[in-house]
Amino acid sequence: MNDFLPLLAIETSDNICGACLYYEDNKYFSSKIVLKHSHSEKLFELIKSVCNQAETTLTEIKSIAVSNGPGSFTGLRIGMSAAKGIAFASNLPIITVPTFEALALQLSNHLPENSEFIIANKVGRDELYYAKFQIKSNNYIFQQELKIIHITELQSLAKDCLIFGNVDSENTAGTFELKKISAPNPEYVAKWAASFGKKISVDEIDFLEPNYLKDFIVKEKRL
Repeated sequence: MNDFLPLLAIETSDNICGACLYYEDNKYFSSKIVLKHSHSEKLFELIKSVCNQAETTLTEIKSIAVSNGPGSFTGLRIGMSAAKGIAFASNLPIITVPTFEALALQLSNHLPENSEFIIANKVGRDELYYAKFQIKSNNYIFQQELKIIHITELQSLAKDCLIFGNVDSENTAGTFELKKISAPNPEYVAKWAASFGKKISVDEIDFLEPNYLKDFIVKEKRL
């Protein structure tokens, strides 16, 4: 059995704010809300909720998994800060989970074998986080690695694939079917960590940051 289970998983990369206390695929406790700008206020309430459901405390977990991006700058910072705080307080390792891969893992449980799909989430007004996947043996493989594209490129890259994400199709060149799923449920952050994750010890996490993929630029307001 994995020496980092049970683990606490945190998802704050986009519109979902969620937590999962995960023991194994057939035993986990998950809670989430979908509410903009709620992560800082609600995350620890959700963590407390899953601990209450499991009738346990944070002292019994062995690691923290956190959705690592790309995604919302603010949401990712909130999730990472919470993970670091719990890790330092309890001397626990952190497992960073690629957000798009956790979502791809979730989708692989619901799509037919050999399905191709794209995840495309907004970076700003004119750019998207983009990756293309295919379902193989109930898991996912990359068809095109994670990158940033201009929003007008999406139509030519899609080629009749299913598209998941928060992109506004009205701003793209052309039309396509879009599934409004832009972030994984917290149990899939946990499942990815349990299957593929590598522990980062508490001594190594001082400079751990989310994978923003793009530099965060603060714009100055002219007076």
